[in-house]
Amino acid sequence: MNAIVVTGTDTDIGKTVFAAALAGALGAYYWKPVQAGTDDAGRTDRDRVAQLSGLAANRFVPSVYDLATPASPHIAAEIDGVTIDPARLALPQVSGSLVVEGAGGTLVPLRRDLLYADMFAAWGAPVVLVARTALGTINHSLLSIEALRSRGVPILGVAFVGDAVEDSEAIIAAMGKVKRLGRLPFVDPLDADSLAAAFRENFDIQDFLP
Repeated sequence: MNAIVVTGTDTDIGKTVFAAALAGALGAYYWKPVQAGTDDAGRTDRDRVAQLSGLAANRFVPSVYDLATPASPHIAAEIDGVTIDPARLALPQVSGSLVVEGAGGTLVPLRRDLLYADMFAAWGAPVVLVARTALGTINHSLLSIEALRSRGVPILGVAFVGDAVEDSEAIIAAMGKVKRLGRLPFVDPLDADSLAAAFRENFDIQDFLP
């Protein structure tokens, strides 16, 4: 199994869209271990990835926890009366590639004594850090890289999302000592075909293969 974890520097930065593009390009399985709430249209991240990746329905591994409250997993679980058990969050065994999507940013808590970054360390799978290119991304990205590295999490590289900002992208890669994987531009209209084309044009699939 070739597992890749997709995490972000923040919430609402395009992490799910990137995860859909990557999973589609790899023909991978997709797993969102903890889903908390839905978007304004009533869709989960899994729904969005199904819409944008072009993957067959059998490529979606069910979430371990489907929480009703749209919030950080730790508080969503508390509101829903659920205790998140990390023992249940072991990477699922699949035949082929697996794209795992975290929630929000790298240091989002799963419960009050467990961060997503701690689970990444336990999994030991390489992480792609998704970062927006807008103002503030240098700080958010370098902090996320330090948090991952301090836990011994292998970082595959940074995938940027948004309009080109050459200096920000370059300095994050240089100061963070990480690979600059590419940049996914804003895609409009956004559908499976246009997203797949944008990924092919801006990323090298070899960077994501074992």
